[in-house]
This record gives sequence, structure tokens and C-alpha cells, in this order.
Amino acid sequence: MIPTIISAPRTMMQVFNMLPEGTLAELINNHLYISPSPNGRHQRLLTQLVIKIGNHIESTNSGELYVAPFDVYLDNEQNAVQPDIIFVSTENSSIVDDDDVIHGVPDLIIEILSLGNPDHDKVIKKNLYEHFGVKEYWIIDPATKETTGYQWHNGSYRELKSLKGTIDSKLLKKVVEF
Repeated sequence: MIPTIISAPRTMMQVFNMLPEGTLAELINNHLYISPSPNGRHQRLLTQLVIKIGNHIESTNSGELYVAPFDVYLDNEQNAVQPDIIFVSTENSSIVDDDDVIHGVPDLIIEILSLGNPDHDKVIKKNLYEHFGVKEYWIIDPATKETTGYQWHNGSYRELKSLKGTIDSKLLKKVVEF
């Protein structure tokens, strides 16, 4: 039997796209980040938020909600992320292709901090989402339930009031308590 020769990947995006389905990985500014599975506290909070936000989105018919692991290709070259919660408005639905893959910038992203590397969400991903113009970005600390929100305004993020156990989303026109 003659072995099949597969050409080696030439870009980090090609490496990213070769990872097995379900791999918790992100490509940010051409750097590959691989994470372990989230802990139970993270997953319980994620479930609560998805139910509450999902019910609101469904009742208002305002768009689609996606949950990690789900790839968001911010560009075709160097940036593919797996946010915890992703909202794409009906008006922005063209970024979701026929295969239900997001190629473009979602309207709202929520990240729940992991214990091992909070700066990944607070600094690296915040800067990335700001660069690409994500309209609203929320970071939640699952240990303290502190939330920090950012709203896209005139080309940069404006920090919203930090809250405890509450997301006050201007974009969704909804206050979510957890």
C-alpha cells in the first residue's frame, strides 16, 4: 500500500482548521492557544446565562445565540476564537454561512473567566474584540460574580458600570441576573 502524502500546513489558520472537532483552541493574532475543559462552576454559570439570554432572544426574535465550543472566524488569516456565548443579531445574520459557521464579527460576546488565565479574556481577547468592533463584550468572574461590560463607541470600547451577578446589556435591551 502506498502511503498518502498530505501536504504540511503552511499557515497557523491551516493548523487551527486541522485540529480535531471539539478542541478548545483559539487563534489570536496568529498565536495558537489551547485550553483545558472548563470547570463545573464555569459550566453551571454558562448554562444559567444561555437559558436566560436564549429565552429573551427567542421571545424577541432578535437573532441567534451560540455557545462554546463554536468557532468564530473574525478574519480569514489570523483570528479564530471560541467565546463562551455569542450573539448574532438578525440584521447581522449574513456572517453565519450555510454551514452555520460564523465568518465575521458577532454583535455580543460573553466570556466567563477561567481560573488558570484570566488575562486571556481581560486583556488579549478584550483588545482583539475591540480591534474588530464587537458591539458589546462582557467578562464574568465566576468566583465573585462580578461583571465588566464594554460597549463599542466611536471606534473604541467604553467601559460600562461593573456589576455583581448582573449583566445590563444595552444591545439586547435586557438585564440578566444570575
